[in-house]
Amino acid sequence: MAVAYGFIVADEIEIRPLRASEHRAVGEATERAYREFWTPDSPGWEAYLARIADVGSRSERAIVLVAVDERAIAGSVTLELDSRIAPGPSEPLAPEEAHIRMLGVAPEHRGRGIARRLMLASIETARSHGKRVLTLDTDPVMTAAQHLYVELGFEPTGPRIRPDGQVLLSYALDIASDSKTKR
Repeated sequence: MAVAYGFIVADEIEIRPLRASEHRAVGEATERAYREFWTPDSPGWEAYLARIADVGSRSERAIVLVAVDERAIAGSVTLELDSRIAPGPSEPLAPEEAHIRMLGVAPEHRGRGIARRLMLASIETARSHGKRVLTLDTDPVMTAAQHLYVELGFEPTGPRIRPDGQVLLSYALDIASDSKTKR
């Protein structure tokens, strides 16, 4: 075990950009991360799970970072830097903004700091591309994710209602200076 940003994390977890040969494995791991939130009365979830699994399409327009735990794909996060992947908010990204999408860690890999490492890598990647603000949206049922975002210094910016009526909670983090990010 090692200490990263004040938290104990496993040494053998690697965070890196997606490789073309990993689209399917990354899609499956990320889809497993979201499957627990699906219920039979959740309209649109099956279509959303299919979009989550389609890593190849989003990797053409965004950066996908993957977590590898002992040579197994453990999870991923998508980082929009220049444009949004579809479907998404209709408004374009502001020039200084990067946006997080689809952070997910497969259930069998949770509890080891992988989501935190993916988020910290996203923050550093956005900074290295000259972005000053990192935004994200999450479903109200994803309470563990919300806790992580607040721990990292993200601030709620209010709810956002999608055209289909789904309510998402929006967050933003000022990444212009290293001191604002809680590691």
